[in-house]
Amino acid sequence: MDIKTSPVIVNPVQEHHSTIIWLHGLGADGHDFSPVVPSLKLLNTKFIFPHAKHRPIGINQGAIMRGWYDIPSLDFHHNQDEAGILESSLAIQKLIKQEIDVGIPAEKIFLIGFSQGGAIALFAGLSFDHKLGGVLALSTYLPIQEKFKKEKTEASLKTPVLFCHGREDSLLPMFLAERSAEILKNMGYQVTWKDYPMAHSVCPEELIDIREYIKADENI
Repeated sequence: MDIKTSPVIVNPVQEHHSTIIWLHGLGADGHDFSPVVPSLKLLNTKFIFPHAKHRPIGINQGAIMRGWYDIPSLDFHHNQDEAGILESSLAIQKLIKQEIDVGIPAEKIFLIGFSQGGAIALFAGLSFDHKLGGVLALSTYLPIQEKFKKEKTEASLKTPVLFCHGREDSLLPMFLAERSAEILKNMGYQVTWKDYPMAHSVCPEELIDIREYIKADENI
């Protein structure tokens, strides 16, 4: 996370009962998803949209852009940037702890991430030492899976996970997300799956499903 740049924060319209930390994709920034807040109608929820730091990205010829970690190649199972993934995951866990410190229960904190941000949401949320309200993984996959098996916590097994993916996604094919969801199910996680007739993006139907998933907690 870019510690020199404050996250985009959208404060709740009513009393603060819950928090959503939403992570953008490669090359975007914390402003990317802030416009969706009004449509979600989560009046008691604070939204935090952090910025990934600038770094060279291998698949883009080393161009400097905001990224939660480097992507050396399109082989998503080998030659992964473990150090970058762990660094960004720790930064997001620090944000979670800050919300807990101001009185928001961990069970009322949700991580949402799109693409690269979703990979960090999965790793950070499911290696955190408290049950969270949920991890919502949009058009993404579980990174550094062997490392994750060592880092996952018993508390996180109670954190529900929602995967949302486009059936026409050519950048991150849906089978990558399906495989990740299956791995988490086999580990004992409660996983919900949704897919849509879209490419590597977010659609209105998906936003409705996100809202309903979070609103399943009657106190949100």
